[in-house]
Amino acid sequence: MRILDGLVLRPLGREFIVTGDGLSRIDFSKVVSMNATAAYLWKELQGRDFTVEEMAGLLTARYDVSEQAARADAAKLMDSWAKAGLLAE
Repeated sequence: MRILDGLVLRPLGREFIVTGDGLSRIDFSKVVSMNATAAYLWKELQGRDFTVEEMAGLLTARYDVSEQAARADAAKLMDSWAKAGLLAE
């Protein structure tokens, strides 16, 4: 998977939101917001192809979390990004 080009992660208070310029196929009538952990992953993964395993590896390297929990959280996050239309295969 890959984060679509043209999407920008912006801070908004204690969270982050995704915006995009000139991206007509994404429905921005619903705000895509992220916590600091999801924003960390976004920043690390933007501009390259990645897998759930790579996302989990980033989580275990930065946070005190088991590999199993990291993989489950990464899969859930990737699924939510895909459902929001933020990813390309």
